[in-house]
Amino acid sequence: MYRIRAITLDLDDTLWEVGPVIRRAEAELWAWLGEHYPAIGERFSVEAVAELRATVIQEHWHKSHDFRYLRKKVLATLALGAGYTTDLVDDAFAVFDAARNRVELFPDVEPALVRIKERFRVIAVTNGNANLEAIGIRHLFDDVVTAAETGVAKPAGPIFRKAVDRAGVSAAETLHVGDHPEIDIAGAAKAGLKTAWINRVAAEWPEELAPPDATVNTIDELDALLAAARE
Repeated sequence: MYRIRAITLDLDDTLWEVGPVIRRAEAELWAWLGEHYPAIGERFSVEAVAELRATVIQEHWHKSHDFRYLRKKVLATLALGAGYTTDLVDDAFAVFDAARNRVELFPDVEPALVRIKERFRVIAVTNGNANLEAIGIRHLFDDVVTAAETGVAKPAGPIFRKAVDRAGVSAAETLHVGDHPEIDIAGAAKAGLKTAWINRVAAEWPEELAPPDATVNTIDELDALLAAARE
């Protein structure tokens, strides 16, 4: 770890718990649609929406890395199916997006990232569409690399290589930190990065995967590990 000069950092379930955020955002979106475009709820059941979403993802497989694109396609299909125009899509997505970016950071995140940012280049690497400006933590990152802009999602190598390029260091000098064993850790390791698994839920490491270079429970622990490596 003493060679590390840059940190690439996953967002969802690494810096905040994403499940409750998405559920709340979905609920606010459907409440808004029910108020402004009630025919959608009348026309589509929960099961029908799930089937429609699966169909859209299958038809637009080449955009599987771009959640914003796929969600807007689903909204457009719902609108047309209920007799509306697609004019509602941007407003509907804005409702979802605003709620999606109201996250509650894990308590350790902000103070630890402030300290880490003083010593390392810090690059966010995400498959999702969280907006760090809206969340209020963009200042803690030197750059942000998303699947949507890269054209591929983690665990594919190009997204990690783009992050390394943005950091201006080598892959061997970069530590990727994330919660998902395959998407984050195995993907980053294959791209030549060092890895730290953040395991906030006391999960078991999958036996079929090579272990990470380090395991931490919090960003505080990551900060301590990095500090110790430089002593």
